[in-house]
Amino acid sequence: MRTALLVSTYNWPEALNLVFKSIEHQSVFPDEILIADDGSTNKTKSVIDDFKNRYSVTVKHFWHEDNGFRKSEILNKAIANTAVDYIVQIDGDCIMHHHFIEDHIQMAEDKVFIFGSRVNIGKKIKNKVLEGEKIDFSFFSSGIKKRGRTFRFPLLRNRYQAKPEFSSKVRGCNLSFWRKDFLKVNGYNEDISGWGREDSELILRMLNSGVMGRRLKFGGIIYHIFHPEASKDNLEINNKIQQSTIKDNKISCDNGVNKYLK
Repeated sequence: MRTALLVSTYNWPEALNLVFKSIEHQSVFPDEILIADDGSTNKTKSVIDDFKNRYSVTVKHFWHEDNGFRKSEILNKAIANTAVDYIVQIDGDCIMHHHFIEDHIQMAEDKVFIFGSRVNIGKKIKNKVLEGEKIDFSFFSSGIKKRGRTFRFPLLRNRYQAKPEFSSKVRGCNLSFWRKDFLKVNGYNEDISGWGREDSELILRMLNSGVMGRRLKFGGIIYHIFHPEASKDNLEINNKIQQSTIKDNKISCDNGVNKYLK
């Protein structure tokens, strides 16, 4: 099984630098790193180029012009341009636990996507974490929230079974799935623009197609760096798209990844 780590980013090179440092300390490495860049400036490109120069695994940087929040589009472009079997997806403001990728790979099973949770790095220590380039945390670390999620217990991690129901705990910042299952539902729906519902709407279509979801707890730990909330101007429109997916039991979307496939 060939695996890619997919990292979405937008104009926060300081946080992305810590993501890269956490990649270098993984117990298991992916076969590729895919950077889905939603229009960042050259400061982000410099951080990515520096990472490429010191990291032996293939790193692919996908970028398009900054024309508003178009995360769905750049994620589709990245996944269309890889041939790996399995995708582990995070955001560019999430520092990975040492065993993050290993946990996702060990849990992978046919026709199942995996979703984990996150520990939040609070506002008060954000600058200290960024300036000190801190990537190691524990239950006792100061300034973190949801600290009960810091525990990694492989035996407990494996107790959750795959289910066909949607969970509100699904987050695109801690998600893994088979590329073939992603392509079957035509990937992310690019009619969804601006913040909100891009991940959950995708997951709903996967569930409708027969793929089940498995919660990853006591493993697959990430630490999310505090930042102000994104604009929710398009949320009402995105909600309507998601409700249509639910009502009509949609498996595929019209405006998805297929237009980028070779």
